[in-house]
Amino acid sequence: MPAQPGALPRPAVPAQVTRPAPVQPPARRTAFDEGAERLRAAATTEPGRLRVIGAVLALLVVAFGAVAAWQSGERAAAADDVLHGSQPLSSGAASIYRSLADANTTVSSGFLAGGQETPETRDRYEKDISRAAAGLVTAAAKSEPDSPAAKSIAKLNRLLPEYKGLVERARVYNRQGYPVGGAYLRYANEKMQQDMLPAAEDLYTKENQRLAADYGDATPYPWAAIALGVLALGALAWAQRREYRRTNRVLSHGLVAATAAATVVLLWLVVGHTVARAELHASDEHGIRSLNVLHSAQIAALKARGNENLGLVARGAETVTVDGTVYDAYYHAFDQELAELGGSLKRAGSLADDPTGARPVTAATRNMAEWKKRHADAHREDDSGDYQQALAMVIGAKGTTGECFDGVDENLNRAIGHEQAEFERAAGDGRDAMTGLPAGAAALGVLGAAGAVLGIGRRLSEYR
Repeated sequence: MPAQPGALPRPAVPAQVTRPAPVQPPARRTAFDEGAERLRAAATTEPGRLRVIGAVLALLVVAFGAVAAWQSGERAAAADDVLHGSQPLSSGAASIYRSLADANTTVSSGFLAGGQETPETRDRYEKDISRAAAGLVTAAAKSEPDSPAAKSIAKLNRLLPEYKGLVERARVYNRQGYPVGGAYLRYANEKMQQDMLPAAEDLYTKENQRLAADYGDATPYPWAAIALGVLALGALAWAQRREYRRTNRVLSHGLVAATAAATVVLLWLVVGHTVARAELHASDEHGIRSLNVLHSAQIAALKARGNENLGLVARGAETVTVDGTVYDAYYHAFDQELAELGGSLKRAGSLADDPTGARPVTAATRNMAEWKKRHADAHREDDSGDYQQALAMVIGAKGTTGECFDGVDENLNRAIGHEQAEFERAAGDGRDAMTGLPAGAAALGVLGAAGAVLGIGRRLSEYR
């Protein structure tokens, strides 16, 4: 439409401008993605593939050496703990038990002598108490705070002075001829039998559990290291076969050196652990088991002797009813302990694997049989009212039950000494079979990895 005269021109309407959509920046790639892409690109060329193969071989050989060193080191440390740690503690706990039981037996023997306790008896009692106290100090130093073993040790440390006090009161009254001395002695024996010896037995059990745990740590095969060793050798064999098929070269000195190092470590690992396992199992079967049975036999003998003595001290004051029949408490306990001694000696004889170990057990069995016979004779005299004759047959100068007990104790000590030596020999051989293996495995693993890298590097140099 034409504009009217005199009218103002209308402003032009600007055309709408279409803006382009913003361009999204490309997603940022992670370092892992970039590395994987470079690795894929490198793997498309022979030099790249050789570098990957060399890195994998070196990693496998180093990992094999490291795991072999770690696992063999753990087992060597556990074997050393068996030899120098837990077994001596187990033996020490058994010694504490024996010392306490022997002290109790000795003091009852001295009490039977009346006010004229011999210096030998007094000295033996004091030595037993000192050995028990020293053993408790050693056990406390090597036990973990608040552990079950530490609680047993603390209990024994508390009860030992109480027991000694009761014994001294019994001695004082006995020297003065007062019958109350026998009551104090029976009270001391009750504290020993019901509180102290069970605590000592519990300590012995805990130390044996620690010993069994150390055996469990020392004897398993290092399967992870063995598997890595087989894998490393397989990879090295594959790499050398690949090189031979591509180049017709029979040997690569670096790869051969790596293979030799891995083979030495694997053989050392398998043979060393096989020998160590065999010797440690032998130390358990022919040492620890025999020692445990012999310790039980010795403890039963000590308990039997103590009950035999206290039977004369009490003179029928304490009885026990079994199946409606009334028995003298101490004589009945003597029969039970002697039966336990006989069973332990029979087991010890079956476990003895050489004449040197069997002879003292056989001699102790003969001593026990004679002891049983003499005890029956003394018991008959006591029952018939001839107390002095019964006393002479128990603690007299000759032909007494005390001689039989001493024979049992001495022969058991010889058997224990022999089995202890057998244990130390076998456990020492087991530990020595792994000597140098952790350090050797680590060193050979590093050398093997270097050989693999050098072998592949020699091949790579041909592409430059």
